[in-house]
This record gives sequence, structure tokens and C-alpha cells, in this order.
Amino acid sequence: MTSISPATEQQHRQNTNRFPALNRGDLETLQVNLGYCCNQSCSHCHVNAGPWRTEMMEEEQINLIPKVLQKLNLNCLDLTGGAPELHPQFRSLVHEARGLGVQVIDRCNLTILQEPGQEDLAAFLANEGVKVVASLPCFEEERVDNQRGLGVFQRSISGLQSLNALGYGLPNSKLELDLVFNPSGAKLPPEQGELELLYREKLLQNHGIHFSRLLTITNMPIQRFAQTLKARGELETYYSLLHQSHRDTNLNSVMCRSLISVSWTGTLFDCDFNQQLGIPVGSGAKTLIELLHQTEPINNQPIAVDTHCFGCTAGGGSSCSGALN
Repeated sequence: MTSISPATEQQHRQNTNRFPALNRGDLETLQVNLGYCCNQSCSHCHVNAGPWRTEMMEEEQINLIPKVLQKLNLNCLDLTGGAPELHPQFRSLVHEARGLGVQVIDRCNLTILQEPGQEDLAAFLANEGVKVVASLPCFEEERVDNQRGLGVFQRSISGLQSLNALGYGLPNSKLELDLVFNPSGAKLPPEQGELELLYREKLLQNHGIHFSRLLTITNMPIQRFAQTLKARGELETYYSLLHQSHRDTNLNSVMCRSLISVSWTGTLFDCDFNQQLGIPVGSGAKTLIELLHQTEPINNQPIAVDTHCFGCTAGGGSSCSGALN
């Protein structure tokens, strides 16, 4: 599949109306991409992750993370990838952050729980009290396998059952297990609350599975998903859909207002999507080490925005925490 160049994506952004200006509120979350290596290669992946990717955060950068969490008094470390669990220092980083009283989120693809060498991963996550946010784009096997690869649905169900067995997602349990829904094509997610009820019914009835919440997330027209849309002749139509579906009421709740994104190189971005497009932070520190030594306030700094940001404000809104309203 032919890759879309940054210049082409920039042209798409210039051909549509400008996104409203945004400033950061109180910083709460450090979201860190530990690398692009993954045991899957999903069609909707906005980071183009896969088994062939070798990029991983170096130890020097990993060691800065707990220091930044302490210095900025952040309450959440959000770990993503690729499959973040494949990083050799994933477990030590989780343990250290939890020791600081910081909530840790593991963006888990579920099939990683069955990879060789990861057989005790679910138990580790439970023992550390890690919040698991797991990808499951549908409760139907055919749709999941079409989007994520043959056999992924059944392996995902097995992963969910192993997490349930440890207490994850059960009623009144402190171990949170959120599921993530992504549309399969160039369309917005349905209403989150209604879809969650359907997920609960189908997963419990067919597989005996419990979970905490369903998060609906809009697919961003960047990287692999943008390439797929372009090959289908749907890219421009999808950009128009996002723009036309924009709601100003979602602006106050977009994730970039309370989050800083860190790439595997230690470079800072206003969100994970900006990271993949190479759009640097709007102001302030540019790297983890600079963030550690920054003296000026982080809140109220300008956020770098562009046309893809309409993906977060379209319809019910979209963030790493699901729909915004």
C-alpha cells in the first residue's frame, strides 16, 4: 500500500476550515508511547505499529518518567504503543509509577496476554492495580478478525476471560477494565451509552464476560487508516464528515487540554495524533528532559491544532477516555 506523505496530509489540512484555537488546562496525564513494536498490525492503527517495527524508548528516557510524574504532581501515567507491554522496562516502570501513587493505564490489545513470555502479564497488571483499556472493536468475530487479523477475536475473548478471572471488570471490583470500540470504516462511532448496553448483553450472553466501561473512539485519518481511506477514494469524504460534524461543546473536554504526549524518542507533543503527524507542541518544553526542568507554568499554554483535530470534536466527541458527551 502506498504511503501518504506529510505534504499530502498537509494539503488536506489546508483545504478545510481552521480548527478553533485551544489552550491547555490543568495537566493531569503523561501519555507515553513506549515504541511501535506490536504483535498485531490492525487496519485502523494510527501509529502504523506491527511486529516488524523496532523503535523502542531508551532506558535514559524511561528513567525520566517517574521524575516528571513527581515534579509535575501528575496523577496518571498512560502507556501506549505498539504493544507497550513488549518494552523490556514496561513492568519496572509500572511498578515505580504505582509506588508513587500514580494511576497507570495499560493500552492493551488483549492478544499480548497470550504471547510467549507474557503468560503472567495479566496477574502482574492485577497485582499492581493497573487500569486496563483494551481494544475490542466489535463483539462479532468476523468484524474483529477483518479489522485486526485472523483469530484475533477468539484470542481477545480468552484475554478478557483471564482478566475477569483476576477480578478485572467485575461488579464492585477496583480493577478497571474498559473496552475500546473503533468504527470499521469512514464513519463516526454510534452513541456510546447505547452501544455499551449492547456490548454488555452480547459479551455476557455469549462469553460470560464483564467489563467496566465501553469507550467509543473516532478513527483518525492519519498513517495506516489514512492510507486505507485514500486507496478506497474515501479520504476527502471522511475529512468533510469530521468537519461537518464538529461541535463546539466538545472543545472544553478534548484530551489535549489535560495531557502531554511523549514519543518513544522522548519528544513532547500535545496529543498522540499530533505525535504521528510530527506536529510539535504549541509552546513550552519540547522534550522530557526539558519538561523536567521547565519553570514556567504549563497550564494555559497554546495547543498545536490542525484539521485532524475535528476527529476529536465530531459528533459525540472522542478522546482517550471515550466519548465527550
